[in-house]
Amino acid sequence: MQKIELMAPAGNFESMQAALDNGADSIYFGVEQLNMRARASINFTLDDLQEISDRCKAKNVRTYLTLNTIIYDHDLTIVKTLLQKAKEADITAVIAMDQAVINTAKEIGMEIHISTQINITNFETAKFYAMFADTMVLSRELSLRQVKKITKQIEKENVCGPSGKLVEIEIFGHGALCMAVSGKCYMSLHNHNSSANRGACKQNCRKKYTVIDQETGVEMELDNEYIMSPKDLCTIDFLNEIVDAGVTVLKIEGRGRAPEYVAKVIKCYRDAIDSIEEGTYSKEKVILWMKELETVYNRGFWSGYYLGQKLGEWSKGSGSHATQKKVYLGKGMHYFPKANIGEFKIEAYDIAVGDTILITGPTTGAKEMEVKEMFVNDKKNDKGSKGDSVTIPLEFRIRPSDKLYKIVENKVEA
Repeated sequence: MQKIELMAPAGNFESMQAALDNGADSIYFGVEQLNMRARASINFTLDDLQEISDRCKAKNVRTYLTLNTIIYDHDLTIVKTLLQKAKEADITAVIAMDQAVINTAKEIGMEIHISTQINITNFETAKFYAMFADTMVLSRELSLRQVKKITKQIEKENVCGPSGKLVEIEIFGHGALCMAVSGKCYMSLHNHNSSANRGACKQNCRKKYTVIDQETGVEMELDNEYIMSPKDLCTIDFLNEIVDAGVTVLKIEGRGRAPEYVAKVIKCYRDAIDSIEEGTYSKEKVILWMKELETVYNRGFWSGYYLGQKLGEWSKGSGSHATQKKVYLGKGMHYFPKANIGEFKIEAYDIAVGDTILITGPTTGAKEMEVKEMFVNDKKNDKGSKGDSVTIPLEFRIRPSDKLYKIVENKVEA
């Protein structure tokens, strides 16, 4: 059995490093406008491509450029430039849905992955796109039984992509779900002239609405106030069934999420995938992983459509249901490599021995740890306040661009 590839989101260098540090096998990212998270994440630039490639190669991690929006004629020059630059930087593959992107990538010999936006729901469609692509991202609305039928047929008919290898199947494994079919929604375009299919979704579905019967004027009684905002997908409690279904790549959603989200989610799914391979995957471990996943941004969890076609499970409120949140404390000032000590300038709330802190940065990624001892203004102390210089023993290097946070309990309404 082939070990499933864990694919992590990278909305910026902080998140990318968090993915690399926590066991991702591959990362996916967007460059400027032409990707489905053009508005939601910072995104990289053309000049970042080589650094992305180099840092990921050093960890033997594959790199996937998302170029999966609707493409118009005025975009074609940008598409060709972007793909050529990605090819020169040795980016592994492009995730595409528009035939113009697919054709351009094919012409320059770049590996192609078919985006979920194409909505592959059957074997014949997967077989058709095999003439262009090595990896197919299936529609999010399929059940695992349907996924397994496609993977088995691919094996049976020995369907190979341009590389000559058996076509790989990717599915969405964790993160935000859209109310529309595989994210193809026009609500934002109609209401705000801001197209979700151009990476500029305004997330109308996450708001509270009143539904009124136009004939009678009677307001409909609803059990849930957020009837268009699905809970986040979570598959860690049936990941063994996903592996058994022949899935090759598991995608974690979250290019608009914070680096600590990427770190925590990737670590949990890395542990789960390794446990399945080692034969130690268990209900007890799943309970612990779920508690960890609940600490970072989420809208509540459900299993999507994988365990059978059913109506979506809707969020009971707006925003995150995370059991923890971060509070900004200050910034990195200096690192003393011989003593393995980091110095921070406290600019906001207090810090104390026993606190759980989070340090983030473009090179640091997202590192979480407990403060066991510290010096405040060069004197050993258990507490530091705004304006203080605090030094803490660290097992990793920090940089002046790094930010220091405290992790605290987040009270979530039931």
